[in-house]
Amino acid sequence: MIDVQPFSLVMVLVAAALLAAVLAHRLSARLRVPAPAVFLLAAALASDVAPVLGQIPVTVDERIVIVALVFILFDGGMHIGWRRFRRSAVAIAWIGIAGTAATAAALALAAHVFFGFGWGAALLIGAALSPTDPAAVFSILGGREITGRTGTILEGESGANDPVGIALMISLLGATGGGLDAVASGTADFMLQMAIGALIGFFAGHGLLALMRKVALPNEALHSVGTMAAVAFIYAATTLLHGSGFLAVFLAGIIIGDQRAPYKRDIERFSACLLYTSP
Repeated sequence: MIDVQPFSLVMVLVAAALLAAVLAHRLSARLRVPAPAVFLLAAALASDVAPVLGQIPVTVDERIVIVALVFILFDGGMHIGWRRFRRSAVAIAWIGIAGTAATAAALALAAHVFFGFGWGAALLIGAALSPTDPAAVFSILGGREITGRTGTILEGESGANDPVGIALMISLLGATGGGLDAVASGTADFMLQMAIGALIGFFAGHGLLALMRKVALPNEALHSVGTMAAVAFIYAATTLLHGSGFLAVFLAGIIIGDQRAPYKRDIERFSACLLYTSP
């Protein structure tokens, strides 16, 4: 007989997390505290009172986070839109890419000097800690009207630095312990991931927009489901091609963001629901 206990445990915990995320938004509205902060506190308490959480394999957590981050970045990109992004693209690139790399370097230096980590481990720590949390930033800014370029830069930087940090981490893992040649190879791999992700994201965004405009489905709900399936495909295909899948879906969302398409408002609502359940 097939043992369904591990899978059932994962389903129970995922369902409980989704319910907690929904309730966190109601509680945050009453307390006037950002929902991610409420959700983080609830998760910390749950880890103390429910030892069963430690039985979940790390790979399961990783996969759940990846799926959530894919849709978070796509929704964040749609909220920004191409027109807003274009006006602040230089600032977003400097803060999101160069700023993330500089932050990672500064954190690595601190880990090496003050805590005695080797350079390999210090660089990995810096890359892991350098990105901000896009779910938190998109959730907080989504409920506030920030005029001018400030909101665009904050959202764009938050969406860009997660793909940058992840690609940097992957490149450093491949270069750890190999000397300067490995570091140079890791840097080249990082740039390649960024380039492939940006290229695929740009064309995939335009391709998805064309499909949204031309393909009529028999049910309105299918447009939202089909769009999310296409987003997952963009991420997976880009990753298989050794590009940054996270950057690809973020850029695809930006391309679609301020364009007109049938049922686009329904798609935005569906995508926003996924964001609100992933604080």
